[in-house]
Amino acid sequence: MPIGVPKVPFQLPGDDEASWTDLYNRIYEERFLFLGQEVNSEISNQLVGLMVYLSLADKTRDLHILINCPGGEIISGMGIFDTMQLVEAEVQTVCVGLAASMGSLILVGGAFTKRIAFPHAWIMIHQPATASYDGPVVECVLEANEMLKMRENITNIYAQRTGKPSWQIYEDMQRDHYMSAEEAQAHGIVDTVGDGEDFYHTFGDGEDSYDTVGDGEDSYDTVGDGEDS
Repeated sequence: MPIGVPKVPFQLPGDDEASWTDLYNRIYEERFLFLGQEVNSEISNQLVGLMVYLSLADKTRDLHILINCPGGEIISGMGIFDTMQLVEAEVQTVCVGLAASMGSLILVGGAFTKRIAFPHAWIMIHQPATASYDGPVVECVLEANEMLKMRENITNIYAQRTGKPSWQIYEDMQRDHYMSAEEAQAHGIVDTVGDGEDFYHTFGDGEDSYDTVGDGEDSYDTVGDGEDS
């Protein structure tokens, strides 16, 4: 039986008792976003909207995208990647399980020096793929040409973001190329393998950290319910 979305307490200044809000609303206010499924248009639109909103609200505080993603749609994933480059707030990416295919492209798209993998995370890159096509031959050829363009574009992105030559990326993408966190760091996909205190310092604490149940001046409301819920 599904448990639904967990709720956490928060307390507004002047209130005698804490209220309860959805876990994700509270975490969004702390600027933590989650990609924990295959990339599709729905999750892409949600993440794009949250990044734009939170960046406009405060461009001086980093956004954090935690990734556990097996891949997904290329166009939807590119929308997330491009928005990460567009917003003024820097975007930190963290692989917390698996970042495969389009998930790894989003991981490598984080701000330089702010791309992290958990010690037991896995990263996988490969060439774009499409479902079998049974249309007319001419359309099959056109489809193949478009896939080649996408592959070249994705290869160039990996090369630019990792500092590796395009030919090496091209060879690595010939098959499903799995990497441990340390191998991904050596490959330039992540900058740091999170471990112990060093990992938590990356997120920063102090002015930007808040108690789950706020008290005094340090408590504030969550992202408003509605389009940001």
